[in-house]
Amino acid sequence: MQKIVIASLAGMSFLTLAHGTEVTSAMLKNAATDTSNVLSFGIGSEGQRYSPLTQVNSKNVSKLVPAWSFSFGGEKQRGQESQPVIHNGKMFVTASYSRIFAIDMKTGQKLWKYEHRLPDGIMPCCDVVNRGAALFGNLVIFGTLDAQLVALNQDTGKVVWKEKIDDYAAGYSMTAAPLIADGVLLTGVSGGEFGIVGRVEARNPLTGELLWTRPTVEGHMGYRYDKDGKAIENGISGTLNKTWPGDLWKTGGASTWMGGTYDAKTGLAYFGTGNPAPWNSHLRPGDNLYSSSTVALDVKTGQIKWAYQNTPNDSWDFDGANEFVTFDMDGKRYGGKADRNGFFYVIDANNGKLQNAFPFVKKITWASSIDLKTGRPNFIPANRPGDPTKGEEGKKGSTVFAAPAFLGAKNQMPMAYSQQTGLFYVPANEWGMDIWNEPISYKKGGAYLGAGFTIRPLFDDYIGALRAIDPKTGKIVWEVKNTAPLWGGVMSTAGGLVFYGTPEGFLKAVDAKTGKELWKFQTGSGVVAPPVTWQDGDTQYVAVVSGWGGAVPLWGGEVAKKVNFLEQGGSVWVFKLSSK
Repeated sequence: MQKIVIASLAGMSFLTLAHGTEVTSAMLKNAATDTSNVLSFGIGSEGQRYSPLTQVNSKNVSKLVPAWSFSFGGEKQRGQESQPVIHNGKMFVTASYSRIFAIDMKTGQKLWKYEHRLPDGIMPCCDVVNRGAALFGNLVIFGTLDAQLVALNQDTGKVVWKEKIDDYAAGYSMTAAPLIADGVLLTGVSGGEFGIVGRVEARNPLTGELLWTRPTVEGHMGYRYDKDGKAIENGISGTLNKTWPGDLWKTGGASTWMGGTYDAKTGLAYFGTGNPAPWNSHLRPGDNLYSSSTVALDVKTGQIKWAYQNTPNDSWDFDGANEFVTFDMDGKRYGGKADRNGFFYVIDANNGKLQNAFPFVKKITWASSIDLKTGRPNFIPANRPGDPTKGEEGKKGSTVFAAPAFLGAKNQMPMAYSQQTGLFYVPANEWGMDIWNEPISYKKGGAYLGAGFTIRPLFDDYIGALRAIDPKTGKIVWEVKNTAPLWGGVMSTAGGLVFYGTPEGFLKAVDAKTGKELWKFQTGSGVVAPPVTWQDGDTQYVAVVSGWGGAVPLWGGEVAKKVNFLEQGGSVWVFKLSSK
């Protein structure tokens, strides 16, 4: 029997039919402990990627075998960075070129496919990837490469609503999984390399109706929207021209391209922001808030409650878009962030106060350390790329060697936190770059860098390393090296396991305490996506998407040459323990 429910959403009321199978805010609040579903990106909105399941454990994981595999088909392969979500017997998984599939969880049979019609002029920076979908009510919601949001009926795949986020011709796109926070749909935008203006938007997930917007470049006005869709000014982000000179804030970048996390204990959503635009920092003296930062937002009002900037006046494209993962330590709520700039930050999740910061890679050249009192980096000025106006004939600034490379000590691949060990498991990369600045001016839809670069490995024997990091001490407890860069996410479980994938095609399981490899499986293409796990009846399953691509083969310089033999693909693999 259906019943009518009246719910409140950010001060608005709406009617909806409630079914026993619909995804509710209460279900999403407890998603991290729901072992029969995977209801959100991050296996819970906090982003810990930790499962309490123990059927598959360190003693029997060697018996893990394929249950089924599903191919995305066609010629539209390229990078597959998606995390599946699972509910009501269905797996919903996005794929390259803005596609999404619904698959029968037991059999691997396709139930429906939606393929978004993309225009010819899309301008994604870093491959045609999509990282996943959100579930709410009877909808599955995902973003597209032409900067639209699409909500589909979970049972039929039919479009329920569709909203344009911004102009793809200006460089806007969407690659991140949307976030449902206390009944509100939160999304970011991609396109920092094109001089877009980053922001977070809040919508009614059932209708797509806009509730508020919060720009992440200082000087831009935020808005809230009344029931008729009328925009009402909701305060400027920061203070106009305080940390941005002249008019550069108008095309300031700071894209929120990885999406966010939400913690019900603090009531805050956390979004990382990308690089300021252009890369040439000599054009924009100042800190350039809120680029390369973490911003904590009130989900009801869109107000910035606190912000912490990881790389002020970023000159190396270090971004700050990496996930902010909340966790308990010593009776307090903190957030952990493995930043692209090479430092791991531990920050009070309630007020943004820095608790600790330490390197998680072997070589960092742009700063010597992070001052724990001020929270600011101790820059090494000689390792900032030179000012082109002072170079030879004003064409090129002095070249410097910088580490990490701009692809980062950690990029889009999400880390995991284990409630069992108290450790973070971080997919790190050791590489550097020669980088120099060049003159640049903004042109709508054009690349807005003002820099040149060449990436190269730091060591002969490895680039990637999965590292177990103690957030209390900053120590690397163990590491597992990998020849190619690591570009896929991580998952930990109460079975004493850590799962992660490699570009060489393997999904691997290692012991969470020691890093000892216990199992691996060749998926046929590089794994650049995060694994998930759930239990159906008496069987625990593990799944991962396989398909080589992403930013490395497009931007990787000497590194890209090392991995050009890897094959593309597009499939999802599901595993269970052998019955034999």
